[in-house]
Amino acid sequence: MNYEPKNFSHLLGLKGFSDELLNNHFTLYQGYVANTNKLADLLRQKEAGTPEYAELKRRFGWEFNGMRLHELYFGNMAKEAKPLAQNSKLYKKIEENFGNWENWEKDFKATGAMRGIGWVILYYDPEADRLFNIWINEHDLGHLSGANPLLVMDVFEHAYITDYGLKRADYIEAFFRAIDWQIASSRILA
Repeated sequence: MNYEPKNFSHLLGLKGFSDELLNNHFTLYQGYVANTNKLADLLRQKEAGTPEYAELKRRFGWEFNGMRLHELYFGNMAKEAKPLAQNSKLYKKIEENFGNWENWEKDFKATGAMRGIGWVILYYDPEADRLFNIWINEHDLGHLSGANPLLVMDVFEHAYITDYGLKRADYIEAFFRAIDWQIASSRILA
């Protein structure tokens, strides 16, 4: 079974994100889907234990997570931002874990502003019933095993440099204005 790229063209016209940037980003995402399929096909053809098999197996996590993280990222954005209800489970959990909403937001944005490429993910650990803002350096490194990604922000240069140059903080503000908190909040139950 092959993965099919999801259509995120409904985001075109999103305030703070040019259509050029979004279309380029969609094309990059489609490449992750294509490469995930290619690697899956190649892995079926290679003998386990060979160097070729091992290298393909290592590369698969990069491509697969690149595909899924982009789906989560585009999925938690909307043309009409939807605020998080203060009586929601997620809002209450943010206040419990970070002291208040402002502390959480400051921490998430500061994580996104760190030097380097990667992702910022608000993770929910259902076993400990805790939230974490996590920096993911590469698609396949730094994830919290067993935790659910609730809010995903891409901070690789391709996510913002076309529109914002090196002004990552401006991109982060635009991203915050585009969050669909209903989607992010629904992921706490996933």
